[in-house]
Amino acid sequence: MSVTVRVPAKVNVQLAVGAPRSDGFHDLANVFLAVGLYDEVTVEPSDGGLRLTCSGPDADQVPLDRTNLAARAAIALAARHGLGEPGVHIHIAKDIPVAGGMAGGSADAAGALLACDALWGTETPRDDLLAICAELGSDVPFSLVGGAALGRGRGELLTPLEVGGAFHWVFAVADGGLSTPAVYAEFDRLTEGVAVPEPEASPALLEALRTGDPSALAAALANDLQPAALSLRPSLAETLRAGTEAGALAALVSGSGPTTAFLTKDAESATAVAEALIASATCRTARVAVSPAPGATVL
Repeated sequence: MSVTVRVPAKVNVQLAVGAPRSDGFHDLANVFLAVGLYDEVTVEPSDGGLRLTCSGPDADQVPLDRTNLAARAAIALAARHGLGEPGVHIHIAKDIPVAGGMAGGSADAAGALLACDALWGTETPRDDLLAICAELGSDVPFSLVGGAALGRGRGELLTPLEVGGAFHWVFAVADGGLSTPAVYAEFDRLTEGVAVPEPEASPALLEALRTGDPSALAAALANDLQPAALSLRPSLAETLRAGTEAGALAALVSGSGPTTAFLTKDAESATAVAEALIASATCRTARVAVSPAPGATVL
């Protein structure tokens, strides 16, 4: 028997970052939107204990040991139910950019958690699954839930948001990744000695999501980590410029980067922007996707 779960990527349409907390994290107002780029996580029983494999673009960059969030999810769920060492083979079919600021690792963790729960018949309550997700990482709860949500705390405390229509995106995939801790450290360096305001969700942005208005959403997109990502990877500015000049309504770095996100008015515009980005040679490839997308789903 095997179980396969499909999990979406995300884009942060707003990422407001507060000052560092005593635990090293930052309080956030993080408006998540799940987008239609997916990894698929398949689990099946394994006589040899926990085993992890991966296929797809940049699979060679995915760790296949117990540091992988998907492996940690299986271990956490087994411990929650007193099952001991999880005898499971986890296979990740990657399509979400690796280390790209689109929560691919978090998606895989949510996928493995839901898949193992189905495989083992443990019927874990949803709130308990979300609690395990929060222990694994700040973005993992949203990968389970999908759709759109406001994340408070370090991003793990979710409030679902209403979305009134489809939004069309292009994601430009950069060469190499960016370390999320390194980007936050650069944010702290850039804001040293500056009064960092308490993070708050933008009312205009929430209203744009509710009404499904891409022009209004474009005017409200914001990412407090973008200056830090651009400081560490200045070439991203050329990618942002290329997509904007090609007709995108707005452009921003996705999360901690280095993937850049371009909001367009419709599917036709998205295709044109993607083709222009690829032709600009400022990114490795460009992907078109629609949001919102459902969260982790058993296939």
